[in-house]
This record gives sequence, structure tokens and C-alpha cells, in this order.
Amino acid sequence: MTKSSGIDRIGNLDFVRGIATLGILVMNAVSFGLPSAAYWNLAASGSETGLDWVVGIFSKIFVDQKMMALFSLLFGASIVLFIDAAKKRGPARPILGLYSSPIWLSLWRNLWLFVIGLLHMLLWEGDILQVYAICAPIILFVRNWHPKLLLGLGTFLITTQALLALLLQPLFLSDGSLDITTNWARAIGDDIGLGKYWFVESTKLGDTVGLWLLVNFFGRALGMMFIGVALYRMTILQGTRSVGFYRRMAVIGIVVGLPLAITSVVWQLASDFSPDIALISTIPTNLATIPLTLGYLGVLTIWHLRVDSWVHARIRAIGRMALTNYLTQTIIGITVLRIILDQGSLSRSGIALFIVVVWTLQITWSEPWLKRYPYGPFEWIWRKLTYREFRMARSKHSQN
Repeated sequence: MTKSSGIDRIGNLDFVRGIATLGILVMNAVSFGLPSAAYWNLAASGSETGLDWVVGIFSKIFVDQKMMALFSLLFGASIVLFIDAAKKRGPARPILGLYSSPIWLSLWRNLWLFVIGLLHMLLWEGDILQVYAICAPIILFVRNWHPKLLLGLGTFLITTQALLALLLQPLFLSDGSLDITTNWARAIGDDIGLGKYWFVESTKLGDTVGLWLLVNFFGRALGMMFIGVALYRMTILQGTRSVGFYRRMAVIGIVVGLPLAITSVVWQLASDFSPDIALISTIPTNLATIPLTLGYLGVLTIWHLRVDSWVHARIRAIGRMALTNYLTQTIIGITVLRIILDQGSLSRSGIALFIVVVWTLQITWSEPWLKRYPYGPFEWIWRKLTYREFRMARSKHSQN
């Protein structure tokens, strides 16, 4: 098989998606195992030793938002890939009496993704699947737009949501409460302020911060999906460019993005995690999202193209079972860190050990499962709901 073959190109997507799936757990596990404020505020909880601080700072700089951005980028590309594959497959069974064109089929598929996300949210409040499902129709609408336009729109969305903190930070007082003298505070009636976004003793999230996080969530996800569609159309995601191209992308992305991500953490440390900078200090790391994500994409693509080993095969398997692995991370995380153990009983270094254990499990089980079956368990459910055919086939590997 050559590096330019169709199967190998999709393999690069699976490989990058596998790394992103593993990386997402690094921050999600903090949400599973510590109070909400610990996700955004390193000093709020879980940072009891020097090792805890090292783990927390490393995660904030290198992982926070970047892995989810990488996953969002790939989700945008996967919508286009699904449409292209559906066109080759031909008409599917009618949906609600309507002809199942690739567009209708994709909408139906993402409706079920939204339902899966709703069920997932019953277990954990940090679900991302609903956001992806809501963004999917927009991606379907813009999928054939010029890649440069999509790159521009994605950059605009992510930059805008990052700079929104400039407008919102002045609304808060030094104790984290909302300044009730502002027109905004009187209009929204928010008497919580930063709440559990910044303070471990708070159990509620203020409406202002909640709205900001929602805009941030959607803006970043949709922006990266736009960029993902553009990179797929430009055949960058597929790994078809030269190693030199991906090396330049990696160097430029990391050189531009890493100082920005570091700036956010240093800013918070220097202020002793003051509420005065709770929102505004996120601007540098939010602006680092695009360059660092592209830098990681370059590094991972080079790693995937240069060698092929059992490690690569197992990571690709994780990427093929991304939905299953994402959901089982939550199931294991909630079970262990909130039910078996009390939330907050482990520090950041203890949670890091938990992450390594889950990674080991997922690296171990994904490839053997796919040798026996063609899809992961939740991928099979999603696929059968999409095509309305319920029979688990054996993988070709298991039939040999």
C-alpha cells in the first residue's frame, strides 16, 4: 500500500483522531474528579504538591482546548467525508417518508448524535456531542465554499469568541461578583457572578459566565470545523503533502501558539489567580487554539507517515472507535472518580495516574475489538440508527 492510497489517507485521519480522543481525557478527567472550578482555576482544587502543579500547568499549556479543537477539526472533515461516501453508496432507505439523499441522511445521522449527546449529558454535564450535532447543518451548508473563505471564517469565529472576554471582564468586581451598577447586570439579574467557574465553594454558575462559556464552546467548535473542512478540501488532513510541508506547519504553529498558551498560565500565576483576570487571561490561550492545533496536526502527520508500527495501528483503532472511547471515558471516569471515590479525593497527579490507566485500557481493547467487529459498540448503534439496519456483522479479520 502506498502512502497516497485512499485507505492510508483515511488512516491518517484515524490516527490524528485517536490521539485527540486520548488527549480529550486529560482535561475531562479533571472535570470528573475535581470540583468545576478546578478545570479553569489551577489554584481552586487538586494542586496540593509540586507534582500536582506540574501536571496542571502542563495540561493547561499543551492540552486544554487543543485536543478538543483537533477533534472538532476532524469532525468537520468527517461530515464532508460522510457526504462523499453516501453519494458513492447511492440512495438509502427513506427517512420519515422522504427520499434519503446524502444531505438528509447526514442530518438524520446528526439528529441521532444529538440524542446520544443528550443521554450522555445525563451522566456528565460536559458533553460535546450536542454541540457538534447542532453545528452539523451549518457545515453541510458551507461544505462546498472555497477553502480560503472557510479558513477566514474559522479564524474570525475563534478570534471573536476569544476577544469577547475583553467586554465581559469589566462587568465583574474584584471579589468575582457581578457589578450590579451596570446596565447588563440589571438586565440579566445575575447575582452569582463567576460562581463555580472560579470558586470551589460555589455550586452555581452565573448567567453571564454561563453565556460566555456557551459562546466560547460553540464558536471554537464551529470555527475549527470550518477549518477542518478547508484542510480536507485542500488534502492537508489526508497526509498527502510532503513531509517538508507538515514540518513547516508544525514549526510555525508551535512557535506562534506555544508562547500564547504559556502567557495565559503565567498571567494567572502572576496574579495569584485573582478574579480580576478570570476571563481576560483566557484570551492568549484561546488565540493559541488555531496555531497549536495546526502545529500538532503537522507533528502527528509526520509521525504517522514516517513509520508504521503496532503503536500506530492501535492509535488508529482508537480513532476508528472515537465515539465509543469518548463515551467509555465518561462512564469509567464518573464511576471511579465520583461513585467509587468521592469527587475531589484525588489530586491532579492522582488523576493523571487514572488517565494513564484508562489510556492503557483503550489502547488495549480497541484494535482487538475491530479485528472481530467492523465498528465499535457505540459506532454500531449510531450507524444502525442512521441506516435503520440492526445486525452486528463480523469483521473480515475475524472471518479469516
